[in-house]
Amino acid sequence: MTPPYDITPKILKQITVISEKIGEINANYLHKPSPQLRKQNRIKTIHSSLQIEGNTLTEEQITALIEHKRIIGPEKDVLEVLNAIKVYDDLKKYKFSVEKSFLKAHQELMGGLIKSPGDYRKQGVGIVKGTQVTHVAPPFEQVPHLMKDLFEYLKKDDELPLIKSCVFHYEVEFIHPFLDGNGRMGRLWQTLILMSEYPVFEFLPFETLISQTQDAYYQSLALSDKSGKSTPFIEYMLGVIQQSLENLLNYNNLILKDIDRLEYFLSLGIKEFSRKDYMNVFKDLSSATASRDLKKGVELNMFKNIGNLNKTIYRLK
Repeated sequence: MTPPYDITPKILKQITVISEKIGEINANYLHKPSPQLRKQNRIKTIHSSLQIEGNTLTEEQITALIEHKRIIGPEKDVLEVLNAIKVYDDLKKYKFSVEKSFLKAHQELMGGLIKSPGDYRKQGVGIVKGTQVTHVAPPFEQVPHLMKDLFEYLKKDDELPLIKSCVFHYEVEFIHPFLDGNGRMGRLWQTLILMSEYPVFEFLPFETLISQTQDAYYQSLALSDKSGKSTPFIEYMLGVIQQSLENLLNYNNLILKDIDRLEYFLSLGIKEFSRKDYMNVFKDLSSATASRDLKKGVELNMFKNIGNLNKTIYRLK
């Protein structure tokens, strides 16, 4: 059974824009970001997804944990981050359409944090904000059946992954299959569904934008609950995905430092190139900055230069 939602003109427009941006990213090789950019985005993803759940660790502390350094912080928060690092490092081992894989991911994400991680809840739950109950989840007896139906939906081939990922994310929040960890599992699994079609999403930290727009996130969940359809949440999430793709396309010389730019350029696998080739990748770069970058690359022994002035060619050693 397909969960209820409507395809609105807004959703159609969002899908068109997102598809265009993914095409632009693929054309610019940005779906293969440099190791440095991948690491930064993974840190942002983990930081934002856990911050939404009240984790207090900073990006600097998460970086230290990724680098196997000791930090001082609340034990629970540290364990949440260590679990998330492991899960996101092993992202490709999970199968988005397999329920057992979903339960295994929850077990690893919530291990040591709750009783029986990886098991569906055995009691009723409600979500309370302040003094108000904002959502009463379906009775626990229905959870296995509802989740089975949801994974059957994921196997459908006639559904766009962009829509499927949003619907699944919403339904996990609505069903609330676990006692804890539902939000982070919804976001994790949306990433996994999107990755199955578009590799760029492995390193696209859209959780950062959810973290920055939490009021709108919860409002779209509430509106979907009220209407009995996930349409408002789909519109919200597609907006977040669209903005995240725009941010990646704008990741230019204002953010990239010279070493990051050189690392990224070399990751494209170009063996021989000119300054013009370099500037074609970094379109907002001045010729003076490009020359400085390439000079630094030669000094750092990343490649050698042949020829003079405008006729200089750079070649990997």
